[in-house]
Amino acid sequence: MATEGGGKEMNEIKTQFTTREGLYKLLPHSEYSRPNRVPFNSQGSNPVRVSFVNLNDQSGNGDRLCFNVGRELYFYIYKGVRKAADLSKPIDKRIYKGTQPTCHDFNHLTATAESVSLLVGFSAGQVQLIDPIKKETSKLFNEERLIDKARVTCVKWVPGSESLFLVAHSSGNMYLYNVEHTCGTTAPHYQLLKQGESFAVHTCKSKSTRNPLLKWTVGEGALSEFAFSPDGKFLACVSQDGFLRVFNFDSVELHGTMKSYFGGLLCVCWSPDGKYIVTGGEDDLVTVWSFVDCRVIARGHGHKSWVSVVAFDPYTTSVEESDPMEFSGSDEDFQDLLHFGRDRANSTQSRLSKRNSTDSRPVSVTYRFGSVGQDTQLCLWDLTEDILFPHQPLSRARTHTNVMNATSPPVGSNGNSVTTPGNSVPPPLPRSNSLPHSAVSNAGSKSSVMDGAIASGVSKFATLSLHDRKERHHEKDHKRNHSMGHISSKSSDKLNLVTKTKTDPAKTLGTPLCPRMEDVPLLEPLICKKIAHERLTVLIFLEDCIVTACQEGFICTWGRPGKVVSFNP
Repeated sequence: MATEGGGKEMNEIKTQFTTREGLYKLLPHSEYSRPNRVPFNSQGSNPVRVSFVNLNDQSGNGDRLCFNVGRELYFYIYKGVRKAADLSKPIDKRIYKGTQPTCHDFNHLTATAESVSLLVGFSAGQVQLIDPIKKETSKLFNEERLIDKARVTCVKWVPGSESLFLVAHSSGNMYLYNVEHTCGTTAPHYQLLKQGESFAVHTCKSKSTRNPLLKWTVGEGALSEFAFSPDGKFLACVSQDGFLRVFNFDSVELHGTMKSYFGGLLCVCWSPDGKYIVTGGEDDLVTVWSFVDCRVIARGHGHKSWVSVVAFDPYTTSVEESDPMEFSGSDEDFQDLLHFGRDRANSTQSRLSKRNSTDSRPVSVTYRFGSVGQDTQLCLWDLTEDILFPHQPLSRARTHTNVMNATSPPVGSNGNSVTTPGNSVPPPLPRSNSLPHSAVSNAGSKSSVMDGAIASGVSKFATLSLHDRKERHHEKDHKRNHSMGHISSKSSDKLNLVTKTKTDPAKTLGTPLCPRMEDVPLLEPLICKKIAHERLTVLIFLEDCIVTACQEGFICTWGRPGKVVSFNP
């Protein structure tokens, strides 16, 4: 982990940091907050969140941002690295009574300079659809809280749809809505559509179509966050029970699962090509999971407290052409970045596409992702090919990732080292639940499969069968006070204890669901910097900057190397 000196320096707020790309610099004049710039007293309030949308107008200044602070919701023109923020002129400002906004999401498909659709979830369970440009409140869903009374933890438009959106609650339920339909005046009645390992999906029974279209019950405890894959076909969910669950969204099938080292999982994101998922949570770790192999391929340890946000940086993907060599990987290894969430430079795209062809020289790719946590630190990580394809002969050494193998055991958060009995090199983990690669190699158009499936009724789903699952789901009590060293140093006798009701949280340790620390590579962050006074709640990678936010309600812009423009505040 990168540290700079000791004593007072360790507690200083950093305003710049350097990576191999160059210098990232905090732009004080590009800071967004409430108009009075007074730090928000965050006791008991929901996390500050930020959403962006581009209106695609002709002025070249189409970026807009929305953020919530306490009971307030703001909508501003975002000027980024170009001009200073003008906090005196929010396009829209709303103050709510009796409830607080918790999350929000723009519909990028329908956004124009004249109109934008913004979904806002609330602490009391409602979801509001507003247009902050037209200043219209369009609709309120779950208004009487008949569908769910629990806090909304995540709300997102279904990719490629103008009308469907998905809402997660702290009750552990998710609901699929259509903005064109009403919620009804009575509590919904449900019938089972699909049931599997630790999840169930129900349809709404009613004479006329009403919301919710579907109800998902996933795992134990609160649903923390969900994220759609870049092609919109898969849905990754993380829960307070410590499990990542990945579903095929259209067929409502479970694709794979993973268990945290301990504690709940709080955040999840997909790599731009949909091949890897990164999670973060109460074990202070970031965990990298392979979508194709359904297994943990790396963990990262840099945070000193819970990890609140993880995100990939699609603009810092290192592409290197290697010398000609024998390539021992399978054809899958050559499949690469299929679909980016944002347009990339043509040169980078063309170089990435070379990995899809075995005729050309191999091209090595380094994925960049970041994380922020309650320790007020920003960490940046590189996921390199020595981690992704450990048996692949490399033409040159990767220097940006420190791989700690079994001969140099990682240190737990309480200072106890983790030791490996027996072999110094652990055997490769078995690959479980692998799907044919064709299942993920098609990132084509996003047709509204859910619309058609729901319209045609339950029968279409009833014929679909679930994948056989070899792993058993392990329930657990939520424990916040464990440390990595404490759990990993438990004796094997304790690991084998079986209880009749609740499974021991450590029972999954050493299985493909949750490998031991010494069984997978441990990444160290490229940089790990304290950048705020309060816990960090936002990390967004834009083309010319990185955006972070803390619980005090300050949204910060970090100019990328070479992207900072001198301007007068």
